[in-house]
Amino acid sequence: MEPAEQRERPPGSLWPKTAAGEGRERPRKILVCDDEKPIVRLIQINLEREGYEVETAFDGREGLEKIRTFEPDVVIMDVMMPYMDGLEVLRRVRKDPGTKDIPVIILTVKAQDQDVFDGYNSGADLYLTKPFDPMELVKLLA
Repeated sequence: MEPAEQRERPPGSLWPKTAAGEGRERPRKILVCDDEKPIVRLIQINLEREGYEVETAFDGREGLEKIRTFEPDVVIMDVMMPYMDGLEVLRRVRKDPGTKDIPVIILTVKAQDQDVFDGYNSGADLYLTKPFDPMELVKLLA
């Protein structure tokens, strides 16, 4: 699979085109970053059951480091976390040429209009709110 920064995403799609330039490529490696360990574990179990390779992080600083080292196809990230909030992580990801094209899904309890606006304005590809259905998240990734 080509690195994320070398693949073109069709307009309106979270997933890049296949190497042949058609359709979309299913993500394989997913980073889940949230300071709520039960939420992380719930997402991890459901994604691993579907065959994804899942790495976890429990604060923003650790999440940013793992984005650079794990090189995920997709990041699922909370906003409110210790050390660095998810929106700051997202802004840094978007500024880095090596990570700027990685799709990022924000999954947070922050559901006010301004929160959603801030998420998309920071570079989120998708903004989901808690509580959430883990199987709906799995379907979005398929």
